[in-house]
Amino acid sequence: MIIGANSILAMSSPGGEGQGGFLLFLPYILIFLVFYFLLIAPARKKQKRHTEMIENLKNGDRVITNGGIHGTVVGVADGLIQLRIADKVKIEISKNAVAALAEAPE
Repeated sequence: MIIGANSILAMSSPGGEGQGGFLLFLPYILIFLVFYFLLIAPARKKQKRHTEMIENLKNGDRVITNGGIHGTVVGVADGLIQLRIADKVKIEISKNAVAALAEAPE
């Protein structure tokens, strides 16, 4: 009986598919890791810092809103902040509308 080359290969590696499957996904895993460390992790860190900044707002802090309004915090409630944007002009905004703390003018 003559055995062909295909028959020999099929009989010699019954469990070799597991490692081949892992090697097939290795480039995708590496791409995901690169995206995680270059995009996802820094974005999560920035979001965490922004959330901490919003939670620590207090009266007298100068802030900039997402709309570009500069103002001074004069009141903080659960989800709202009261800003003084000019003499005798106050507005209420959502805490989530605060983009950043404004630097003090020198």
